[in-house]
Amino acid sequence: MAKIGLISLGCPKNLVDSEVMLGHLRQGGHAITKDMAEAEILIINTCGFIKSAKEESIQAILEAANMKRQGRCKKLVVAGCLIERHREELLAEMPEIDVVVGTREIEQIFEIIENHGRSFIKPSDPLYMYSERSPRVISTHPGMAYIKISEGCSHSCAFCAIPSIRGPQRSRPPAGILEEARRLVGQGVQELILVGQDTTDYGSDMGEPRALENLVRELGKISGLKWFRIHYAYPNRLSESLLDAIAETGNCCKYFDVPLQHVSTGVLKSMGRGGGRSQFRDMLQRIRTRAPGAFVRTNFIVGFPGEDEAAFGELVDFVIEAQFDHLGVFAYSREEGTPAYPLGDPVHWRTKEKRCRVLMEAQQGISKARNQALVGQVMEVMVEGPLEETELIMKGRHQGQAPEIDGNVLIVDGRPKLYTIQSVRVTEAHAYDLVGVIEDEGNCKT
Repeated sequence: MAKIGLISLGCPKNLVDSEVMLGHLRQGGHAITKDMAEAEILIINTCGFIKSAKEESIQAILEAANMKRQGRCKKLVVAGCLIERHREELLAEMPEIDVVVGTREIEQIFEIIENHGRSFIKPSDPLYMYSERSPRVISTHPGMAYIKISEGCSHSCAFCAIPSIRGPQRSRPPAGILEEARRLVGQGVQELILVGQDTTDYGSDMGEPRALENLVRELGKISGLKWFRIHYAYPNRLSESLLDAIAETGNCCKYFDVPLQHVSTGVLKSMGRGGGRSQFRDMLQRIRTRAPGAFVRTNFIVGFPGEDEAAFGELVDFVIEAQFDHLGVFAYSREEGTPAYPLGDPVHWRTKEKRCRVLMEAQQGISKARNQALVGQVMEVMVEGPLEETELIMKGRHQGQAPEIDGNVLIVDGRPKLYTIQSVRVTEAHAYDLVGVIEDEGNCKT
């Protein structure tokens, strides 16, 4: 059997797909290597969401193709969202690609590779979802893992290609999610992150509008699960009962990842999204009232067709007013096949870049002030490993920081223990990171 190397690009939902593919390949007898130079089969699980992600995926494919020409690699496999959007073009223009695997074919990857990608053993299921029975090779550190609770999306956001890539919203049965969660906790995982295109839409396709809050309460009962958090909440789906479930469940992180995309009513209407500044203000008040001390992250898109200076000014004012803990800003990317594509791309790229910079500069001061309010507090921190720049400093995350997208807690004193949750006293604050020391050497939650 061959040595397999896999590079996973894009979001955590894509990472779960990568882990399922690796699970099937290992189950079939292949070995998994982290050293791409050793790999005899290279897999690139691509992202095809926006232009920059597609460019990153193409670059990774080209680099893998070069490794195939010069190294041990004998077969190049390209999987994921880019295949769903540009399968024929990639096969025609990049003869180095030996095998392609779409998002609904990941559990057939062993058969597809063995069959050299020329034909499938069985047709792909348009409504495919992985399940608790799917083998996975967890690629995050041993203390945390992602669980995808749903697949696809039934929203019609004008800027988004996900429904055409992943299909309509479909939810996993809660019993399977809970079984997978218990198994992961039994393997030593202490933090689970629930992901989906819209996690707050979970259960709607099953006729269960309160499915997510019920799932939250059931996850709260799992012994050994120290933390779990929910990503990608749609703003108008944060019901009172869901907020109560999150607030009342002790191991559910009071962390709300709610991509608003904009606040101008006109721009939101063009985006195919509801809400507006007053509704979002009310939502934030409800979150902070029902879950005191909650951390809130959001994302905004600048430069969408129709966003003039007045609309952008309204967005800046709202960011200052709302005082988010974390903020991501993206320049609008015109994508073929989306409802917004016919609108063109009238906002100049320099204007988009300027607007990104203005928003992030405004948020930087807000983030630093909110972090400074944490100085002196003792917080639970998941210890994750040494800082990239030096092994003398360990880094971790508190409940208000999600992996990869938010800042870190830099532990500069004490004896931090990897992949455990420990008490850390915050001694210093920066715009994105906190600095702290282990508070109680004996307080280690495993």
